[in-house]
Amino acid sequence: MPAGSSPRVAVTIMAAGKGTRLKSQLAKVLHEVGGKPLLTRVIAAATSVVPPADTFVIIGHEAERVRSVVAHTGVNFILQADQRGTGHALMVAQPALSTYDHVIVLSGDAPQITPQTIARLLNFHLDQQAAMTLLSADLDNPTGYGRVIRKRSGRNARAAEVEVEAIVEEKSASPAQKAIHEINAGFYVFALPHLLSNIEKLSTANPHGEYYLTDMAGVLRQAKRRVVVWKTENSSEVLGANTLGELAAIDHQIRMLKCQQLMSEGVTIFYPATCVIDDEVEIAPDTIIEPSVQILGRSRIGAACHISSYSVIRNSEVGPSVLIRPGCILEEARVGPSAVLGPYSHLRPGSEIGEGAHVGNFVETKKIKLGKGSKANHLTYLGDAEIGAGVNIGAGTITCNYDGAQKHTTVIGDGAFIGSDSTLVAPVRIGRGAYVGAASCITSNVPEDALAVGRAQQVVKEGWAREKRAARKPK
Repeated sequence: MPAGSSPRVAVTIMAAGKGTRLKSQLAKVLHEVGGKPLLTRVIAAATSVVPPADTFVIIGHEAERVRSVVAHTGVNFILQADQRGTGHALMVAQPALSTYDHVIVLSGDAPQITPQTIARLLNFHLDQQAAMTLLSADLDNPTGYGRVIRKRSGRNARAAEVEVEAIVEEKSASPAQKAIHEINAGFYVFALPHLLSNIEKLSTANPHGEYYLTDMAGVLRQAKRRVVVWKTENSSEVLGANTLGELAAIDHQIRMLKCQQLMSEGVTIFYPATCVIDDEVEIAPDTIIEPSVQILGRSRIGAACHISSYSVIRNSEVGPSVLIRPGCILEEARVGPSAVLGPYSHLRPGSEIGEGAHVGNFVETKKIKLGKGSKANHLTYLGDAEIGAGVNIGAGTITCNYDGAQKHTTVIGDGAFIGSDSTLVAPVRIGRGAYVGAASCITSNVPEDALAVGRAQQVVKEGWAREKRAARKPK
């Protein structure tokens, strides 16, 4: 590297493993916490430190599925067709890394790693002029993790404290070593010339017959190269998800942090532990979230809303001062200011609810526009419809939008009144200010200010019921 020039740094993310302890066909790194795949979170942290063009994701199990999920991030991919360990992964990556000076190695299943920690680890590595730098953490219960044994001898004992004597795995650790709480987190920075010139010295002489990257500490020390360790104060950020229980624990931590962030910004959340709020959700101040609410995806909630229990909101936009009563489901919907939903309304994709509109009990909408102040309060299905302002839609109304082959649109003008139990057979237009009589089946357009009644003539037969009952009596 020329004097005075900045080192070229790459990132590799280990994402090839099966995650057998999860007992799942889904690739380990695609399991979600906080509403995002594990790998997506690690990539986001990594690409805050180095550009996506210098980030390499090593894929193997379910490789094409993993690639398709995170391809939008712009990172590069390296296929580890045979998963023979973390050391083998970097062997496979050698051609892609050959033009770099240093490489940061991250684990694709540790989603809480932060850009700040990655950057500090890299800077420490560069300051120490090390061949290998480990990230470590202190755990209250380090069982199952490799312990970091620091070198504490030499003339300059203070400087030597950062040097690593060895990494001892749990199975090989003595009782004294098991008492050490500093664990190897599985994140590293390597000076690439030293790594690549020594990586072939790794051995598969272990129970699994794999090449372990942890063994590089011993290989490099034997080659008289400097191996050091930097410890993060936030031990939770290095924890991986090896079981569904660990996955659930990490998900809980991330969601609690999200709730704490929202509450610090003026959002009231009753019983945060019962709520499921994804990482990318935005909620404005003075909104109240009752227990057992789910707000998912990229949902946006305006100020001073009230979201009642058991509601599920996914990838939707909710304007200010909206009341969402219990049990509502919103999917890719937009709700205008001061609207009222529920209880038990279902807004399917493409639903646009206007300012001050009401969508009530057991009303389902799909791909509609409901105008300002319009109301559909009971037991109604509205699909593929354009509904104006100030419209009243009676209980049991249905827009018959599908003819078995194609979808058709119903248009209802401003101020129209649709009587209860009406069926509007699309394509059909109800004019401004028109009335539709209850229980009507409307198959033709209704002009403005007209009354349409589409039902059979009522017939009354006096005494019919009495005669029917008399005929049933035994003779």
